Amino acid sequence: MGDSRLQPLVLSETERQTLNNWAKRRTTAQGLALRARIVLACAQGGPNLAVAARLGVNRGTVAKWRTRFLRDRLDGLADEPRPGVPRTITDAQVEEVVVRTLEETPPGGTHWSKRELAKVVGVSPASVLRIWHAFGLQPWRTETFKISPDPFLIEKIRDVVGLYLAPPANAVVFAVDEKPQIQALERTAPVLPMVPGVPERRSFDYVRHGTVDLFAALNTATGKVITKLSAQHRAVDFRDFLDEIDRQTEPGLAVHVICDNCEDRDVPQGAGA
Repeated sequence: MGDSRLQPLVLSETERQTLNNWAKRRTTAQGLALRARIVLACAQGGPNLAVAARLGVNRGTVAKWRTRFLRDRLDGLADEPRPGVPRTITDAQVEEVVVRTLEETPPGGTHWSKRELAKVVGVSPASVLRIWHAFGLQPWRTETFKISPDPFLIEKIRDVVGLYLAPPANAVVFAVDEKPQIQALERTAPVLPMVPGVPERRSFDYVRHGTVDLFAALNTATGKVITKLSAQHRAVDFRDFLDEIDRQTEPGLAVHVICDNCEDRDVPQGAGA
């Protein structure tokens, strides 16, 4: 519509008061305030070009909001719905995904998968994953922790690290450990549940519910591994494994063993010679 054929813009007293409030209030969105000023200026008369010059905006912007106001009045100054697919997930569903992830586990499982949780909540697996990402949840991750009560922890760490970095002359150093994953284990402390941004955490140490042991000794200098499988979990089995290490070590060398978390009765832990 050209400026020469502009339809007169006449405001009612209520519309003028509302537009003035929108244009002056600090809490009004700046976009809406500008539109209110444009309509008020148009109501004073004059072509779009003159109104645009007075307000420092584009002529097309003035024409757009004049036309919208004439068609829809005050409702025409609101933002139109953005293009795209409308939102289908409610706030209640988002809350249910977060609460179930943090406070529940699925029957027979240790944590939710996106597909299992999606079936329960009634959304798509992709939606569950987006919600997890938005709230920093990673139920598939776990971390371990260990708080040592040993007052000599620092001194023992120095001894062990020293054997790795600077082994004694005429000696051999073995790192000895078990393969506990082949046994049924129970953590010594309750599992700490995940919170947004922090994964689920489990205690580092554990109690065994089983008797099969796989021992291994790594020669830290050569990489050679000595192994022994025991059908029972006894101190004598571990001592037999130490004897096997001694048999396979070249005579004349002092043997240093770095033993990690072996819970056999009567067997000391730590570094020894």
